[in-house]
Amino acid sequence: MVRSIISMICVVAIFIAGALFESYFINKQFDEFHDVLCVLYEKVDDQTAVMDDVYAVQKNWLEKKRYLHAFIPHNEIKEVDLWLAESATLVRDEEWSDAISKIEVLIELAEQIPKTFKPSLENVL
Repeated sequence: MVRSIISMICVVAIFIAGALFESYFINKQFDEFHDVLCVLYEKVDDQTAVMDDVYAVQKNWLEKKRYLHAFIPHNEIKEVDLWLAESATLVRDEEWSDAISKIEVLIELAEQIPKTFKPSLENVL
């Protein structure tokens, strides 16, 4: 009986630790990505962005998504990939207002995706 209770407490502790680690890791990755997107946003807003700027953001995202595949659904990763690809094309074509709107969506995704993995009651139920 005592061993069962101790085992259950250990399992719950491991589960909580895993959830906290997952949340911390995902938040860290998306906070860094958010910062990179904000720099790109400023450059596009000033109409000084070049393709190398977008490639730097894409490279940053590729590094992050290698690890994020283990934590978040592939659909959310694919969504970021698509918006980023569209942004790259619009910057290349110097369609600044459309590029700004795509980057705004990326910034919003970088803010909202981690919230779905936050250990909270609404995400558990």
